[in-house]
Amino acid sequence: MHKRLFLHAIAAVVALGATVPAAAQNWKPTHPINLIVPWAAGGSTDQVTRVTAAELEKALGQTIVIVNQPGASGAIGTRSALDAAKDGYTWTAGAAQDLGAYQALGSVNTSIKDWHLFLTVANIQVIGVNPQRPWKNAKELLDDMKKRPGQISVATAGVTSAAHNAMDQIVKATGVKYKEVSYDGGNPAVVATVSGEADLTTQLAVEQADMIRGKRLRPLAAVSDKPLELEGFGTIPPLSATVPGFTAPANYFGIFIPKGVPDDVVKTVQRIWAENIARSDALKKYATSRGALFIPVSGDAAQKAAWPAVQTNVWNLQASGKTKVSPDTVGIPKP
Repeated sequence: MHKRLFLHAIAAVVALGATVPAAAQNWKPTHPINLIVPWAAGGSTDQVTRVTAAELEKALGQTIVIVNQPGASGAIGTRSALDAAKDGYTWTAGAAQDLGAYQALGSVNTSIKDWHLFLTVANIQVIGVNPQRPWKNAKELLDDMKKRPGQISVATAGVTSAAHNAMDQIVKATGVKYKEVSYDGGNPAVVATVSGEADLTTQLAVEQADMIRGKRLRPLAAVSDKPLELEGFGTIPPLSATVPGFTAPANYFGIFIPKGVPDDVVKTVQRIWAENIARSDALKKYATSRGALFIPVSGDAAQKAAWPAVQTNVWNLQASGKTKVSPDTVGIPKP
């Protein structure tokens, strides 16, 4: 399935590039580009954005400055990019499903349709527990959560984060209750779990990979209906093995450029996505080593790929009482 999606995505990006005049694809930035990462350094967004930025710098011949601006579950940095001059020199990054939730949450008046999406990887959440805790598999953890509702702590990066989204899906499927402990990013949430400040985290595999390999976190399950292969560790079983019928849409990450910037900026980055990013050995290596899926895509294909996770995420937030307005009033029908 993922291989088929990858081939379709590449074909869509290449076809898009082929229809654009060459002159429109050759924007040459004259000064550094600011790329706002709206989360703390070291987390999933920061990791993949730095690898991607290095590849883009080679293609553009210009420096890309990473600016970490965490706060309000990604909303502060995202708003900064949205409010910046539409000259093509301020971008942001993150998970498309987070970008699609801000409007319903009342934190930023924007939707994914206000942005050009340039996606690189799909990330998978993992239930990773502090090894001093007693649970050896997902069933033991979920049974204990049912016995002690609201007492087991889960470290997340806030209400729009991957970990919160994973717990929303787990709650929906199992009815368990938990205690959420929020941090400014995925990396701080993982570190808090390793230190014992929290019992577990459901942040992304890419954020937990080193700690799992170092046996400082015990992975109980991938929050998915498919097993996850992590280089240097082995196979992490899917949550569907414990919770029959459990599924989760792909959680796409990438770079976002606000609409309204000059057309040649967008066309140039689309060309680079097709010619350089889609063939990047550095990004392939990053994905393979950290338990992510390398699925580069842009344009309409990116909007289509990201939409299922946006719908699922925002309606889970609605069900848990986190939204300020109903998602269907801001153009996100119930999946």
